[in-house]
Amino acid sequence: MVKPLVAIVGRQNVGKSTLFNRIIGRRLAIVEDLPGTTRDRLYGDTTWQGRVFALVDTGGLVLGSQDSLLVSVLAQAREAIAEADAIVFVVDVLDGVTTEDEEIVDTLRRTRKPIIVAANKAETEGRRLEVADFYSLGLGEVHATSALHGTGVAEVLDAVVAALPPAVQGEAEPESEAARVAIVGRTGVGKSSLLNAVLREERAVVSPIPGTTRDATDTALQWHGQKVILIDTAGIRKRGSVIPGVEKYSVLRTLKAMDRADVVLLLIDAVDGVTAQDAHIAGYILEANKSVVVVVNKWDLLLKDNSTLDAYKVHIREQLKFIPYAPVLFVSARTRQRVDQVLETAIRVREQRYQRVSTGELNDLVQDSVARHSPPSKAGKRLKFYYATQPAVDPPTLVFFVNDKRLVHFSYERYLENRIRERWGFEGTPLVMRFQGRQREKR
Repeated sequence: MVKPLVAIVGRQNVGKSTLFNRIIGRRLAIVEDLPGTTRDRLYGDTTWQGRVFALVDTGGLVLGSQDSLLVSVLAQAREAIAEADAIVFVVDVLDGVTTEDEEIVDTLRRTRKPIIVAANKAETEGRRLEVADFYSLGLGEVHATSALHGTGVAEVLDAVVAALPPAVQGEAEPESEAARVAIVGRTGVGKSSLLNAVLREERAVVSPIPGTTRDATDTALQWHGQKVILIDTAGIRKRGSVIPGVEKYSVLRTLKAMDRADVVLLLIDAVDGVTAQDAHIAGYILEANKSVVVVVNKWDLLLKDNSTLDAYKVHIREQLKFIPYAPVLFVSARTRQRVDQVLETAIRVREQRYQRVSTGELNDLVQDSVARHSPPSKAGKRLKFYYATQPAVDPPTLVFFVNDKRLVHFSYERYLENRIRERWGFEGTPLVMRFQGRQREKR
C-alpha cells in the first residue's frame, strides 16, 4: 500500500525546508537564507504516534510570475498538492499575513484537503503573540512553530496525524528491498530530464540553466514488480567552479546520495563526449565501490553513420578504462529513445551486486585458473592458493588465502578477476578482491 502523503507548502523563505528536516530527523533538504533554494519536490518518510507517512517539501510558491523557472517550481508544488492527503501551510510571523499568503490560501481551499497552518519563526513570546493575526486566513487553528528550535512541531504533527485518512493494513511496508538508483553527472547533461522520461511525468524541474537541481531527490516507483528508489542529484562541477554556499552543499549531497545507492547511473552528454570531469565523477563512483551504468544522453543530437556507435564505445572505454565492467547505454531523454533500457539495466546490475558464489564453485575456478596460467614467483618463491571464499555482497567481496600476499602481482589479480567475470558476470559491479597471507608472512 502507498503511505499517506503530507505536502509542506508556502511562500519563499518561510522555513519549509527547515521544518521538513526537523520532522524527518535529518538534513535532507538544503537550508539557506535565500529565496528559491528548494526547487524540486523532495520526499522523506517519518513516523508520528505510530503512523507512518511520507512528507514532501516543495519550492516557494510565487503565483503569477512569468519567470520560467518559478513557473516550473510552481508546477512542481501543484503536483505535490494534488498528490497530498493533507497540507501543512507554512507562514512567517516576522512578515505577518501577506497578500501572497492570502492568494495561496485561495488556491489551497479549492483542493478541499485538510490544511494545517504552521506559523514559523515564533521563537520568542512576542512573536508567539503575533500568531493570532493568521487566524484571519480562515483556516482554523494556527500553530506557533519554530522549525529551527523544534518548538511547536509536535503540535503540528498531532494535527497532521489527526487529519490523515484512516490507516490501512500494509501502508508501512518497508522499502529495504527497494533498488536504490542514483543519477549523477556534470551539470547540464540531462539528469532531471532522464528522471522525468523514466517516470513519464514532469517530476523534476528541467531548465536550460545549469545547476537547476540542488537537492538529491528520492522518487519511489514500481518497475515490473521491483521497488525502485530513483535519486536525482545536483550536477557536479569542477572543484574550482563550485560556488560556496548552496551549490557546495548540493555537491556534498550528491556524494552522500551516491553512498546510499546500489547502482549509479553516470550520465554523459553525447555531444561533449567523455570529459575530464566525467572521468573524475567516475572516479568517485569507483572509490565508493558502487555499481555503475554509463548512460550516454542526447544521442538524438548526433549526426550518425554506421560506425558512430562502435567508435563512441571505443571512446568511452578508453576514457573510462578503470570501469571496463560498466554497461553502456545510448539514450535520449528528450525523445525517450531506449529510456526503458535504463531501469532494466540498473536492476539487472543490482542483482549482480548481490550475487553470491558458492565456496566450492569459487575454489574450482581458482584451481582451474592456476592450472591454465601459473601464478607468479619472486626470488624463487611461487605464489600458492590454499582457499577462496566470498564473505560478503554489496559490493561482492572475495578473499583468497595464499602463502604470501606479497607475491600477488596486479596482472595476476586482473587475470583472476577476468576469469571470475567470464564465469559469473558481475556486470557493472566492482569486485573487492583481498589476499590473505599466512600469519607469519604478515610480520
